[in-house]
Amino acid sequence: MNKLYQIEDFYFKHYLNTRWKDLDAFNHINNAVFLSYIEDARIVFFKRWNIDYAKKSLIVASVKIDYLEQVKHPSELIIGQKVSRLGTKSFDITSAVFVKDRPNPVCVSVITSVAFDFTKNQTIKVFQEIIDDYQK
Repeated sequence: MNKLYQIEDFYFKHYLNTRWKDLDAFNHINNAVFLSYIEDARIVFFKRWNIDYAKKSLIVASVKIDYLEQVKHPSELIIGQKVSRLGTKSFDITSAVFVKDRPNPVCVSVITSVAFDFTKNQTIKVFQEIIDDYQK
């Protein structure tokens, strides 16, 4: 994850604002909160694929986050996301968190997700919608 991303590198963008409750004792956004921000964006991103949480679902297998800069409150954030790796049954989503009007990300994450059928309790092939998004 050493690549320095720009917001233009992402075809999906999610906007949100920091909250006072996100602060830690050092008066900046707590590192643990970034995972919640990325999760909020990821859930909206998944809606593109008509996930039904039974036969056509996803599970998170791995999360990696690099923290690049501190963020103060209040801040307007933009989370860019894209499918960055495609396997047979799994794929990666790269996310970068930007503070509005700043060119460099403050945080970059790669989350590995697995396509899953909860009715059969087994992994399945990656959905066509995900393959289509990877090709963008």
